[in-house]
Amino acid sequence: MLQQYKNILAPVDGSKMTEVVVDRAIEVAKRNNTHLDILNVLEVNQFSDTYGGAVSGDVIYKLSEDVQHRLEELKKRAEDAGVTDVSIHIRFGNPKPVIAREFPKDHKNELIMIGSTGLNALERLMVGSVATYVSRNAVCDVLVVKPEKKAKK
Repeated sequence: MLQQYKNILAPVDGSKMTEVVVDRAIEVAKRNNTHLDILNVLEVNQFSDTYGGAVSGDVIYKLSEDVQHRLEELKKRAEDAGVTDVSIHIRFGNPKPVIAREFPKDHKNELIMIGSTGLNALERLMVGSVATYVSRNAVCDVLVVKPEKKAKK
């Protein structure tokens, strides 16, 4: 018997993989006639490290406003494709434990569909792959979404 998922989580980070992850999550949500959570985790510490010192509330507010707008676009995309039950979420913190454990426990997700990579090679080396961490530590099933390959002519 095929696994039926009632609650799917699609964490996104704004990278090129966001579109691919959301499109695949839409397909699975439609096939299972299920709820879809689209989540973006903002790691405020990365901004203070990058910009040297504390980040102002105004910068964080503007960033979260931009992320909220993008998530609303992704929600509309899912709804336009036929997913009837979609929620969008912004969380602050370290993406690894938030995606692997905290959010799925709070929202009873049964499947996490995560992009294989959102970071460049140097960032992966420095912080490690979120997808690798999630696949090893998640409280539910994980499907790692690979980038789309260009068709050979």
